[in-house]
Amino acid sequence: MSLSIGIVGLPNVGKSTLFTALTNKGGLAANYPFATIEPNVGVVPVPDTRLDALAKIDNPARLVPATVEFVDIAGLVAGASQGEGLGNQFLANIRETDAICEVVRFFSDPDVVHVAGRVDPQSDVETIKTELILADMATVEKALPRLEKEAKRDKAGALKLETAKKVFAGLNDGHRVARMDLTEDEIASVYDLHLLTVKPMLYIANVDEDQLSADLPEIDGCAPVPICAKVEADLAELDAEEAEEYLEAMGLEESGLARLVREAYRLLGLQSFFTSGETETRAWTIPIGAKAPQAAGVIHTDFERGFIKAETASFEDYVEHNGEAGCRAAGRLRQEGKEYVVADGDVMHFKFNV
Repeated sequence: MSLSIGIVGLPNVGKSTLFTALTNKGGLAANYPFATIEPNVGVVPVPDTRLDALAKIDNPARLVPATVEFVDIAGLVAGASQGEGLGNQFLANIRETDAICEVVRFFSDPDVVHVAGRVDPQSDVETIKTELILADMATVEKALPRLEKEAKRDKAGALKLETAKKVFAGLNDGHRVARMDLTEDEIASVYDLHLLTVKPMLYIANVDEDQLSADLPEIDGCAPVPICAKVEADLAELDAEEAEEYLEAMGLEESGLARLVREAYRLLGLQSFFTSGETETRAWTIPIGAKAPQAAGVIHTDFERGFIKAETASFEDYVEHNGEAGCRAAGRLRQEGKEYVVADGDVMHFKFNV
């Protein structure tokens, strides 16, 4: 599975600059609203030093990291849900993503105009939140007549209608769907409405360089990920060794991309497992709690259907015993069945029937 994150924010918060730096894609960045009209899409590798460690052992023909897709969506403004600015066209782009990442301006550059005329992170967050809520209210309101007809036919339709009414009331009170007290069945019943505020949200604080290590206030009850778009842009121009030296000079242990991806994985409850050998060393993304057949199915659906067992070693054992043969000799290569819950970092080899 590939993770898709929609990057949103008000105009001139550094959203497109950050996207360009993270993806090294060269998207348009300009000092005026609506510089981004069509969404830019960039696919980047998930930073994971464990993959390099495995490659040193198996010397594969190719190295394949997990990936994250970033979608740079046009800047929202107050009134967007009613057609202000670029209207609703970008809201449709958000619906296709797994999570929403909002870039919030903390940096204080007088040469970059703020759409509201002042730097006020909390106000910016409330503006975006309001527009997403209003867009969802319009979606639910439009669907209600259809849902009322469906409710007369079966119990599933009745649950969908009652949940939609409950969701509408919560939205009207200013709550995102993700923060409402809904059961799994209720959430599933309104899945096909593709509501925006049901998506997990994370926040990037686009800060000045001297704020990277500062304690920042919570945003909507969450600790924001501090990233300096300027630093990320500089890193994008450097090779791996130079980037490492630059980060060390800045007093940083990792890039903003690495911090963002780690937080996105945590937010969405994701983890990685690996396959490794002479042909390929590869990272795969799965939900935390996934069982061995589900992990096999990420590689190919036939692997899940015909799953027999998984030869498994922890990443630590694989490195300590210098690969699969060493793990086997040391008794650290386990035979796991259909009920095995995959652990983060497992190195796996699947046996299956065709």
